[in-house]
Order: sequence, then structure tokens, then C-alpha cells
Amino acid sequence: MEVTYWLVIATIVVVVIFDYTNGFHDAANIVATPIASRAMTPIQAVIIVGTFEFLGPLLGGTAVANTIGKFIDMSDLQASVSMTIILCGCIGAITWNMWTWFYGIPSSSSHALVGGLAGPVVVAAGPEHVVWGANEFLTTGNMTGVTKVILALILSPVIGFWVGFLIHRFMSVMLRGAKPIANKYLRLTQYLTSAAMAFSHGANDAQKSMGIITMVLLMGGFIEDFTVPLWVVLLCAT
Repeated sequence: MEVTYWLVIATIVVVVIFDYTNGFHDAANIVATPIASRAMTPIQAVIIVGTFEFLGPLLGGTAVANTIGKFIDMSDLQASVSMTIILCGCIGAITWNMWTWFYGIPSSSSHALVGGLAGPVVVAAGPEHVVWGANEFLTTGNMTGVTKVILALILSPVIGFWVGFLIHRFMSVMLRGAKPIANKYLRLTQYLTSAAMAFSHGANDAQKSMGIITMVLLMGGFIEDFTVPLWVVLLCAT
């Protein structure tokens, strides 16, 4: 039990570090636009983005945490083995986040986390312990496991591109012949868009860490079912 206890603590610490790298890796992209357009000062942008990044995990539910926490099945493995796998996976994800940040390469922390966790599971326990979800998607159309994560990663830039394109075309028509004062109001809208972006990022990305910590607590016998404790939500939000 003592080994399991220290493994739980070590894993939680590493997950929090991953959460931190995810935050400074992605949150900088949110504050860059309003600062570059002079809609906000750097201090204003950091305060607004920081506030809504914190509110996102508190008010955004736990759907993403449930997905991340259930795409690998290690129920038949010893708790110490399972937590070691998760520990290695998170270290791998942190390494990838730091490497892409250092070289300025755009990257999704979801890519890093899913790959970082699936790899050690396949090596240590076999591919059958990963919920791939491909067969279920092809036969029933239901998205589960790794397939659900991969499809979201593929579709999100495509959907974002077309929504952004259509909004830009609409705004170009609406603002045709507008007076220069319109720029003032357009800058003000960036308060809303930056807050919404920060909220959605916090609600989505912090839940990945919430899901892993909850999974580790369940493996260690500290909780009875996969329900994210409030202190885990607050920890990952912070």
C-alpha cells in the first residue's frame, strides 16, 4: 500500500506539471491576438484569459475527463503497474509539449497525451488494453476511445477553418463602407471572443488532467467510482 500511495502522489505531481505545460503552451496563443491588435494591454489580456481559463474547468462539466479516463483499460493489472504506465505516459506527453514549445511547433496536448498513454499500455500490457473504438465506429457509427479523440482532432481544424471563413465573409459584407470608428467596436468584441476562447480551452484541456488524476485515484482505491472529486477540479483549474 505504501508503494501505491507514493506512486499516486508522484503521478498527481507529474499530471499537474503536464497541466502547467499545457497551459503556457496554449494560453499564450489566446492572449497573442488581442495584444497584437492593441485591443488589450498585456495585463488586461492575462487577467481576462486567466480568469476564464480558471472558470472553464469549474463550469464546463466532466465529459472530456470521462473520455480521457476510459480510453485505456487496465482493470486486470496491478495498481502499481497501471500507475507506472500512466506516469511514463505523462512524462512522454510533457517531453513532447516542451519540445514543440521550444522549437515553436504548433501541437495539440491531446495528441501528446493520447499517444503518451497508449504507447506504454501497448508495450506493458498489450494493444487489447487500449479502447481503440475503430470497429464500433465502423459498425455502429458510435465514437468511443481513441477513435473519438482522433476524429475530434481531425475535424476541429476543418470545422474551425470553415466557420472562420464564413464569419469573415459575413463581416466583410456587413462592414463594407464602414467608418473608421468601427475599429473601436471591433476591438471591444475581442474581450468577448478572448474570454470565450479561454473558457472553452480551460473547460476542454484541464479535463484531460482531471480524467487522469481521477483514474489514478480509482486505481489506488482512494475513490470507489469514476467521479471527478471537487479538489481535483480545483487543482487542475488552478
